[in-house]
Amino acid sequence: MNRILVSMFGHGLLGLSALGVAALGFFWYSPTGATPAGKQEGEWRLLDPVSYENLTVFPVVSSSGYDTSSFVTLEEGLSSGEVTVSEQGADVIYRNRDGSRPTVQNYGGPSVNQLVLVNHGKRPLLLLAGELVSGGKQDRVIAKDRIVAPFSEPLPLNVFCVEHGRWSAGSKFNEAKTIVHPSVREQAAVKQKQGDVWAAVTGGSVAGLPRSAPPPQVSSTELAETIQTDAPTQSYSKLYESRRVSIPVETVVNEIQRRFRRETSGLKGERVVGVVVAYGGEVAWSDIFASDELFNHYWNKLLRSYAVEAVARPTLREKPSADDAREFLRRLNGREQTESEPGVYRWREINEGGLSQIELDALAPKAFTLHRLVLRRTS
Repeated sequence: MNRILVSMFGHGLLGLSALGVAALGFFWYSPTGATPAGKQEGEWRLLDPVSYENLTVFPVVSSSGYDTSSFVTLEEGLSSGEVTVSEQGADVIYRNRDGSRPTVQNYGGPSVNQLVLVNHGKRPLLLLAGELVSGGKQDRVIAKDRIVAPFSEPLPLNVFCVEHGRWSAGSKFNEAKTIVHPSVREQAAVKQKQGDVWAAVTGGSVAGLPRSAPPPQVSSTELAETIQTDAPTQSYSKLYESRRVSIPVETVVNEIQRRFRRETSGLKGERVVGVVVAYGGEVAWSDIFASDELFNHYWNKLLRSYAVEAVARPTLREKPSADDAREFLRRLNGREQTESEPGVYRWREINEGGLSQIELDALAPKAFTLHRLVLRRTS
């Protein structure tokens, strides 16, 4: 079996309010070539590609990793009650770190692009850009990767709307079972404009592709018809769970999952920590984590998001090259934009040509990269 050895250089809103910017911590730029702290040394390997229709996934394995069991994910935190997410304007109760009487705060009126999150638990909370929180007045997606310290004060959380047309009386969010597809994640994580996020939800991902390309499995016309019949509030979750969209998506998911298990079975001394993703012959995306535990937690949601993207793209059957996939594992060279909360996390973005690399480092109890994303920008 052909396997490719790759040197690992690390696992990497419309208007933010002053309060939201302050909550993110320090913000600065690093010069080209600066080496950030917390990079894991070791090796990544690409396994043979797993393909079905126009979607190809390269499993990424590593013989080393970090213990990430001390982190709680958003889905786990909401389910257990360790984490609450509310609309602004709802009273937020949080427990003080010193054990004193709980504090009640209210952050003013509701905002489309900002929620209030509280981590009540003992574990740091991991948030990924593109995670969808359901409930409240309308569904939203997380704008950026970040870590929220345990027992922290209410955090003004930057989000984007993915449910155009509903503004109900609800205030609490209760689920985070979906990650939006890469075209929407890109707009949230890189472009950070609400209009672009919504255009990516309803328009699929075929804009800018040559007219000679084969049609996608789900056309923009079918999406529009689905909105009218199955998702009158233009909800992302209802739109992509509709029969017209979900059947081709689940077919892709089931086939890739079956082939992925076969390709990754029998590994000795190595674990799957991520994937590099291609559509047709174009390598477009990668998600890599600090441990197989984290990857396994997100894998099913990520695979479904990749499949949604695949059915909205032209049905090109070209296969990507291993060399192109390997490009998504190297460290990009470019200007670094960095945000940090001292002692909690560091986020950075590097742009080189048409690629963007986004990494999230945990800073305690020691520095290492929790999540590394590389994407090929669509515009």
